[in-house]
Amino acid sequence: MVTIDKLCYRSRLRYENAGLKFAFAIITLCICVIGRSVSVSCIVLAVTGILTVFKGGIPVRRYLKFLTVPLAFLLLSTLAIMFNIQKEPLDLFAIPIGSRYLTAGRESFFYAIELILTALSAVSCLYFLSLNTPMPDILEVLKKLHCPKLLIELMLLIYRFIFILLETASALSTSQNCRMGNKDYRTSLKSFGMLGSALMIRAVSRANRLYEAMEARCYDGSINVLSENSAPKKNVVWYTILFDTCLFLFAVWRRFYS
Repeated sequence: MVTIDKLCYRSRLRYENAGLKFAFAIITLCICVIGRSVSVSCIVLAVTGILTVFKGGIPVRRYLKFLTVPLAFLLLSTLAIMFNIQKEPLDLFAIPIGSRYLTAGRESFFYAIELILTALSAVSCLYFLSLNTPMPDILEVLKKLHCPKLLIELMLLIYRFIFILLETASALSTSQNCRMGNKDYRTSLKSFGMLGSALMIRAVSRANRLYEAMEARCYDGSINVLSENSAPKKNVVWYTILFDTCLFLFAVWRRFYS
């Protein structure tokens, strides 16, 4: 989370119009999910990757590392779709295991591949948005879209407290390591429990102090945050419309006519 936030503020696309980036990411994600095609997913993966790495300046290794997290989860979750254990072998391959077969059919295998690519391309759209748009700018876009005010403020406070909890947990973990709190498995379990309880107490304490500080600064139920945003460039707007239109037509053609 901290790494993503740092990369976001260093991105060369940071000062592009947040509303345009938000619209591009969400519309492309919807087309990708509705189309559910391997070719559409590959196009989205390639375009969002090029924009994030080459236009945004995000290191390739970092970006690929971020993608491996959902990819590992998707591979594990689709194993049940890809492979089956049954008495009759299927048409793709079959490995005998006693009286049964570890087997896979072509249809189920390619369906799992399609599912993995669709989900991964949807994640890449969200990575494009989160790696190139600061959180205050995203909240400003949601405010313009008339998202409930309470929801926006909760998002802002939760976002702030994620970093507070990470910082506190890191300090407590470092202190435990300095005192040999993780020398063996039993001690590590005890230290983990103590870390959780201490983190909970400190989080509640810091939340109370934060609210008192807000009250001291005339908090009236709304949190106002400055956001840096620029007007959308006409050529970028036309490129976005052209890409999403072509992608939508291609997805429709792939789904209904191919």
